[in-house]
Amino acid sequence: MKFFDSHVHMVSRTTDDYQRMAAAGTVALIEPSFWQGQPRTEVGSFKDYFNTLIGFERFRASQFGIKHYCTIGLNPKEANNEKLADGVMELLPLYICKEGVVGIGEIGFDDQTKLEEKYLRIQARMAVEADLPIQIHTPHRDKKAGTKRTMDVLEDTGCDPARVIIDHNNEESVKEVLDRGYWAAFTIYPHTKLGNERLVEILREYGGERIIVDSAADWGISDALAVPKTAAVLKENGTTMETIERVTYGNPLEAYGQSGQVSESDWEDAEGVDPSALFAGNTLFRGGQDVEEAMAQYKVIT
Repeated sequence: MKFFDSHVHMVSRTTDDYQRMAAAGTVALIEPSFWQGQPRTEVGSFKDYFNTLIGFERFRASQFGIKHYCTIGLNPKEANNEKLADGVMELLPLYICKEGVVGIGEIGFDDQTKLEEKYLRIQARMAVEADLPIQIHTPHRDKKAGTKRTMDVLEDTGCDPARVIIDHNNEESVKEVLDRGYWAAFTIYPHTKLGNERLVEILREYGGERIIVDSAADWGISDALAVPKTAAVLKENGTTMETIERVTYGNPLEAYGQSGQVSESDWEDAEGVDPSALFAGNTLFRGGQDVEEAMAQYKVIT
């Protein structure tokens, strides 16, 4: 099977994760800009971070045959520093038009403050003007109310629900998200979000239309192989292969393909991996290491 993990924070992961993902069948991924744990204090730190998403991370992924895309935005966790947030708003137009940027995100609510709503509105309008999809972060606390408030704000700013992917859903939020015409993404993230066994029941109730499975793997306890592992759990529990392929590959391709930046030909027509390629004078492979040998050490059964 082929997999498209549309929410994974590879800047927080090691190169081994790229090897394992490629061996498991991941052909493409989207890396949303996010809060990195340590609060940033300067706009320049966002500039360097955005450059990493469109630069070195694309290179790292390419060295294992994975197509890397990203979304660019101000995460709600950092929207409460108004001076810093204003500076980031000035920076965003320079990046959302870059190659490989497939949307604005992840944006939304964290503590559901007035400042978070202010910058959600600004970035939502920016996405409408740039004709880009939006990737939404829903709050961890009071999720159902926060998700509803997010959709109300988006619709008030003129967003088309069909161009918005709302992530971190659970059993409380999914029905209204789907009923209002949005894409509903589910983060398979242990302990704090949603386990893959619970997703089995969600798909039984709602089917696979406009539902997306992703990992959101980051610097916390998380799993870069959450998507292929979830596919295996779904198969074991009787989910049809058509539905599995839809939620782990076809739907993210369709949703983010609306950006005009994502196409199956991006990876199907790729010329392969050049282990001698350099980024800023450096290679990922040491001592003449062969890329196929490097990937072969990871045998993942899905």
